Amino acid sequence: MKIDEYVATLSSETATDNKAKDLPKTTNLIEGIDYYLENGNYVFKAWFHLKRGYCCGNGCRHCPYGFKKILK
Repeated sequence: MKIDEYVATLSSETATDNKAKDLPKTTNLIEGIDYYLENGNYVFKAWFHLKRGYCCGNGCRHCPYGFKKILK
């Protein structure tokens, strides 16, 4: 899939200057591209985060920005 190939070219240093953040904003999410379901929960993929354009700081599993949440 082309999206996965593009995401694989990014590093945490280059993710903030990605092309996906410039796409028109939409509320329509596509399963398998933006997210997948795991035990009834939505797990957002790197593409979703790249389209948003910034790290939310919640330690998301597929964060392309390199954020790692430290559990205490």
